Amino acid sequence: MAYLSPALNVMVAAARKAGRPLIRDFGELENLQISQKGPADFVTSADKRTEQILVEELTRVRPGYGFLAEETGAIEGKDRTHRFIIDPIDGTTNFMHGIPHFAISIGLEREGQLVSAVVFNPVTDDLFTAEKGHGAYLNNKRLRVAARKNMGEAVIATGLPFMGKDGHARTQAELKIMMAATAGVRRFGAASLDLAYVAAGRFDGFWEHGLSPWDVAGGILLVREAGGMVSDLDGRTAALEAGHIAAANEVLHPQMLKLLKGAAAANQ
Repeated sequence: MAYLSPALNVMVAAARKAGRPLIRDFGELENLQISQKGPADFVTSADKRTEQILVEELTRVRPGYGFLAEETGAIEGKDRTHRFIIDPIDGTTNFMHGIPHFAISIGLEREGQLVSAVVFNPVTDDLFTAEKGHGAYLNNKRLRVAARKNMGEAVIATGLPFMGKDGHARTQAELKIMMAATAGVRRFGAASLDLAYVAAGRFDGFWEHGLSPWDVAGGILLVREAGGMVSDLDGRTAALEAGHIAAANEVLHPQMLKLLKGAAAANQ
């Protein structure tokens, strides 16, 4: 049975409430209002509404907590020790195209440390939760990272820069090395779920550049509570703020970093 602290219980309830309208929207994509905020980078009315529901629900039960959210940015609260980090729809492009692989992601910081996490795919009803010191779960099933020790047997997930984003040459160099060293590389388009899948042992590892805190806050705690390692690509623990991330079990993690550093050297 998953451990639900009072704060985590609040987060789960907020995610489920915000997820119900998304299921309706997903079934009526032709009616969805879509605006473009950059090349291949979209925000929908669903993003904005989902974030509003999450902020309202979490504020109602935890008044004074601050927020860092994708659409509205930083909202400072009276309680400076707690902050919710929210991505209302991680995988908006998947959502827009009718691909049922996207998630609501919520992380809770206490005095700068991630202590609670929810990553919820409302279409599949996959609810990933984690509480610091109490493990990670998928729908009440305890999660552990995969135990593989050889990169040649590993399936590794990543994210790819799209139109208008920097890093195409770097990514090509990384893919060349990783494809040659692993059983496969996957690109699913939602970093929070990629990290959740590492926690669940579905992926053996994950790396990506160009990330914001709301993309990874929930997933970082899931991986750590499932027994995995998470760092930035320089091997430091500041993965939340660095904008780049690597996650795997304790054996594969250093091997991934070594390969990626080799790709960086080859791309210079």
